[in-house]
Amino acid sequence: MSLVFKTIQTEGIAELSYLVGDDDEGIAAVFDPRPDCDVYIAMARETGVAITHIFETHIHADLVSGSRELYARLDGAKIYSSYEGGVEYGFDNEPVNDGDRFEFGEVVITARHTPGHTPEHMSYLLADVDHADEPWGILTGDSLFVSSAGRPDLLGEKHTQKLAEQQFHTLRDFYLKMPDHVMIFPNHGAGSPCGADIGARLTSTIGYERRHNKFLQFDDLKKFTEYALGSAPPVPTYYARMKMVNEAGPEVLGGLPRLPGLPAKQFKAAIGKNGNQLVDVRMMLAFGGGHIAGALNIGGSPILSIWAGWMLDPAKPILLVLENDDDLEKILRLFVRTGYTKFAGYLIDGMKSWDAAGYPIERIGQMSVHELNERRSSLQVVDVRGPGEWKKGHVPGARHIFVPELRKRVGELDRSRPTVVYCGSGYRSSIASSILKQEGFEELWNVPGSWEAWKAAKLPVEGADGQ
Repeated sequence: MSLVFKTIQTEGIAELSYLVGDDDEGIAAVFDPRPDCDVYIAMARETGVAITHIFETHIHADLVSGSRELYARLDGAKIYSSYEGGVEYGFDNEPVNDGDRFEFGEVVITARHTPGHTPEHMSYLLADVDHADEPWGILTGDSLFVSSAGRPDLLGEKHTQKLAEQQFHTLRDFYLKMPDHVMIFPNHGAGSPCGADIGARLTSTIGYERRHNKFLQFDDLKKFTEYALGSAPPVPTYYARMKMVNEAGPEVLGGLPRLPGLPAKQFKAAIGKNGNQLVDVRMMLAFGGGHIAGALNIGGSPILSIWAGWMLDPAKPILLVLENDDDLEKILRLFVRTGYTKFAGYLIDGMKSWDAAGYPIERIGQMSVHELNERRSSLQVVDVRGPGEWKKGHVPGARHIFVPELRKRVGELDRSRPTVVYCGSGYRSSIASSILKQEGFEELWNVPGSWEAWKAAKLPVEGADGQ
C-alpha cells in the first residue's frame, strides 16, 4: 500500500487542509476543505483516489467551509461533522462521535473529542490498521498549533471561561499524554488570527511541542486562562458571521461568482448605485499614484481574504478595479474564502480605460521612512497595526488606531493636519489611507515598507512605556 497524505496550504488565511487515503484501495478523505475546492478534486485525480469522506474538525470562524461545495461536485461522498458538545447543523451530514473509526485501506483514522477552541471540536488520530491504537500522527484542527493553541474566546464572553477550561484539559489530558514521536498536523499556520503567534513550520511533534509550546507549560487553570486570553490577537469582526454561515451550511456556488466586465462609462455610472462597494485591489504604489474617488484599497495579495472580511459588507455588491483583467479569477478566489459572492462588475482594462475616458483621479502620496523621520514633528503620524505590534515599539510620537477601528475613531484625528499612516509593511496602511481619503483628509501619505523599513533603517523607536 502507498499512503496518500497531502497538505493543501491556503495562503492569506493561513489555512491547512489535508487529503488522506490509500491508493491501493483508491479511496481518500479530505479534512477541512476551503470553498474554492477544485484543488482537492485535481489532487485526488493525480494520486489515483476517489474522495469518499469529507471531514470537518469543527465549525470554522475564519473561512467559509468548502465541505458542501466539494460534496456537490462529487458522487457518493458524504460530509462528516462532530456531534459532540450539543451542536446542531442546518445541512445534511453524517454524525461523528468520540472514538469513531474510519478505515482507508491500511490507514485507520480515529475521532477524538478535543473541545476548547469550540465545544464540538474533533481531532483525528492517524495510525496503521495493524496498530490502530498506536497513532503516528494527529490532525489537530484548531486545538493545537505549532508553538500555539486554539483560542477559546470566539463564541463570546459567556462561553469563554468554560471553553478555556476545556482547552486546558484537552492540552493536558489528551495531547500531553501522547508519545513524543507522534506528529501533529494543524489546521493553521503562521498568520492566522485563530491562535496567538502560531509558528512558521507547518508540522511538529508532540515531543517538540511538549518542550517548547508555551500553552503546554501550564498546570494551573487560572494562569493558563490569563495567558490564553492575554496573548490572543484581536478577533476579526467577520468571525461571528462565518460561524453562523458554516453552522447553517454555506451556499453552494458551483464555481466562482460570475460578474460582468464594464467599460469605463458604465462602471462610472454603477459607482454609488444599489449600495455598491468600490474596491481597488491594486497594490499600494499603483493605488497611490491614481485611483477613482471613494475607492477602498485592499491589495490583491493572499491576505485580501482577511482584510475584506474586516472591512466590507457581504450584503453589498462589490465593484472591482484590477491590476490586470487576467487577475480576476485569482482575486475572486480570495473574496470567496471569506464569504464575498456578490459583485456588480469589474472595470474592463482597469485604470487605463478610466484614464483614457478622461475621468478624474485622486492620489495618495507615498513617503519614505527617512522623510517621515525628518518631518515627524510636523506630521500627524498614525500607526494602524494591531495592539500587540504597537506595544513592541512604534514611531516616536505616533498615535495608535488599529485599522478596523479607524472609521469609527476618525474624529480623534485632525483633518486639517498633514497626516502620514504606517503599518507593518504598508499593506494595511494603504487600506487606512484610502479610508482617510474617503473621510476628507487631503494632505495624506502612506509609508511603503512601513515598520519593516523603519527598523531596517535603524531609526528611533519608542516603546509602550514612552521610552
